[in-house]
Amino acid sequence: MIDLNNLNIILTGSTGVIGNSILEKLYNVNANIIATGTNQNKLNHIKEKYPKIITKQFDISKHNEIEKFIENCSNDFQNKIDVLINNAGITQDNLTIRMKDEEWNKVINLNLTSSFLLCKYSIKKMIKNKSGKIINITSIVGHTGNIGQANYSASKAGLVGMSKSLALEYGKKNIKINCLSPGFIKSEMTDKINENFKQLLQEKISLNRFGSPEDVANAVAFLSSSLSDYITGETIHVNGGMYFS
Repeated sequence: MIDLNNLNIILTGSTGVIGNSILEKLYNVNANIIATGTNQNKLNHIKEKYPKIITKQFDISKHNEIEKFIENCSNDFQNKIDVLINNAGITQDNLTIRMKDEEWNKVINLNLTSSFLLCKYSIKKMIKNKSGKIINITSIVGHTGNIGQANYSASKAGLVGMSKSLALEYGKKNIKINCLSPGFIKSEMTDKINENFKQLLQEKISLNRFGSPEDVANAVAFLSSSLSDYITGETIHVNGGMYFS
């Protein structure tokens, strides 16, 4: 059984369905967690359910505040960040010829640039401690593309390339950077999909079902643990056999 044994973990996007599941899994395997999100009411609910978790309302799109945010998290953890999980993300779907510059920029800035900056400032802390792990949550569409999601697909594909580069740069510092790429998981995003299209998607999945948030959470726990200590620069696909890398 995985036991994270008081590892200090920062989780962004903790208030969504997948974020909640990751949070619960990490809490149950004894991690110390800073949970972030933009919805204070949902953060309050997390705090009520898990009193030991530190919650922080923070908008990761505010790039000029990210360095200070990581500094504050480090202070809360007595200057030791063990794991950063970049789970926060947004969609602004549209066909390419209709996509506004704002829709493109907003998705790229939050999903990719914000994640880069969170990695950058966390790595600085991890170097001092001579260890650390980063898990970037990507998406199957970063590998396959998807109609109406040129911006989202580009942001998630960018995370994969970025993570490989960071893994090469900081492996000698004992910092492991990996991606976790969910397929179609039951969540707020998949709830928006038309039922007929859902059926077509499910038929493309080898296991013939959408994944659960727990499927993602289990993989996150693995990548956070010592069981993954010789894995870096990789992408673990959690998609039920819809796509093989």
